[in-house]
Amino acid sequence: MCEGHVCGAIRDVVDKKAKIQASHAKGTAEILMDGIPDVARIKAAVNATGYKVTDVCVEPYEKKGRFGR
Repeated sequence: MCEGHVCGAIRDVVDKKAKIQASHAKGTAEILMDGIPDVARIKAAVNATGYKVTDVCVEPYEKKGRFGR
């Protein structure tokens, strides 16, 4: 298994326009999307890949200015 499997599993249950990044080294997966995610479906999808969801944090995305100010 790899980051691609986790991202693919998440992509199957969230909005197709969502940006998904996973890192094996960090042990994280990040999802940027419009709306509120269905955490239960995401957990089930990730757990089905053999990885385990240990924590979920949902917070609004605040876009920074052009130069990150």
